[in-house]
Amino acid sequence: MSSPRRISASQARRIALAAQGFARPRPDEVTTRHLSATAARLQVVQIDSVNVLTRSHYLPFFSRLGPYDPAALDTLRDRAPRRLVEYWAHEASLVSPQVWPLLRHRMARAHSDAWGGMRRVAADHPELVERVYEYVTTHAPATAKTIEAELAHDEELSREHWGWNWSLVKAALEHLFWAGRITSAGRARQFERRYASLERVLPREIAASAVAEDFFSPEPLLAPPAGDDVDFFDDVVDLVRRSAIAHGVGTVLCLRDYFRLKTAQVVPAIDHLVREGELEPVDVECFGRPAWRHVDAKTPRRVEAAALLSPFDSLVWQRERTEALWNFRYRLEIYTPAEKRQYGYYVLPFLFGEQLVARVDLKANRADGVLRAHAVHWEPGALTRHPEAAGALERELATMSTWLDLPRGWAGQVGS
Repeated sequence: MSSPRRISASQARRIALAAQGFARPRPDEVTTRHLSATAARLQVVQIDSVNVLTRSHYLPFFSRLGPYDPAALDTLRDRAPRRLVEYWAHEASLVSPQVWPLLRHRMARAHSDAWGGMRRVAADHPELVERVYEYVTTHAPATAKTIEAELAHDEELSREHWGWNWSLVKAALEHLFWAGRITSAGRARQFERRYASLERVLPREIAASAVAEDFFSPEPLLAPPAGDDVDFFDDVVDLVRRSAIAHGVGTVLCLRDYFRLKTAQVVPAIDHLVREGELEPVDVECFGRPAWRHVDAKTPRRVEAAALLSPFDSLVWQRERTEALWNFRYRLEIYTPAEKRQYGYYVLPFLFGEQLVARVDLKANRADGVLRAHAVHWEPGALTRHPEAAGALERELATMSTWLDLPRGWAGQVGS
């Protein structure tokens, strides 16, 4: 057997950037078609509630395409025929309706794998779960607050750790959402899920198939379903295939983390895709462990990107991969006490060419109408190797401030 093909660190970076949509020039005008194509390329777009700049799921599209109307992205999620639906794919994420049923293995394990409050409400209050399910499936999409008020389920909530003390109704809704018995028709102005029946959101054939599946039973399971990795093998293969396309090249950890799969699920799927000729083993200079390249992955000669990346961008969310490819150790410091932060509260990596060259601590100060760069930290030697990067960052900040409708532009020092 021949040795795996050798791929340099630079080649691996360019493969990764091309797979994630950074090797193409930004369009002059972003259309719905561009947004749909980018969503299809990424497969998963992570959602997060932090709004210090803008909701995180808007940023990956800006990073790749430039300024666009966020309402157009909302339309892909909120109006039929939907191109995006929400589920626990990476974390809370937007995926295509076609990806949603591939996550049945996660739905099937809601009674064993979901967070504690969801499991407890299903085990201790099954009658409430069914009341909530009946309401959602017989009414228009609604938030947890609305549904709780309609069901007149009044319980005293602790005010400690605000935001994590769910009512029983909210816990029931989240259990049903995790289990795939209901879904989300989008988000309200305050970023609350609007819970809805599968039939209202998913394509008819997908919804009908999901309702017919026996693992949607409301009866609590005392243990994970036996043999679930085997039962859902074809789904896992498809998820790993999609992950490999989105990565271009990656290790088991990369391919596992994209859809938060288990190593025991992913390794047989990789072997299957190698036998089918869809993946090839490669030796990536900077990984130091076995890796695989999707056979359709492109290796552009150059990447001429200039983009600020969300902390939740799929290019950088697997931190070991980010450090291996770019020698860029990246951690989100939102939950770090201010005095212990190294780079700032909401720090966006800056991609220039094929390199991550800086970290920019940003905040959209809407009261003052300004995009404030609290700090810019350049990687050692970055400005020496890439003297034009500072001007590119200034232009990107100006473009972002216009996109965010901040009339006073951006403020701060790019520095050196």
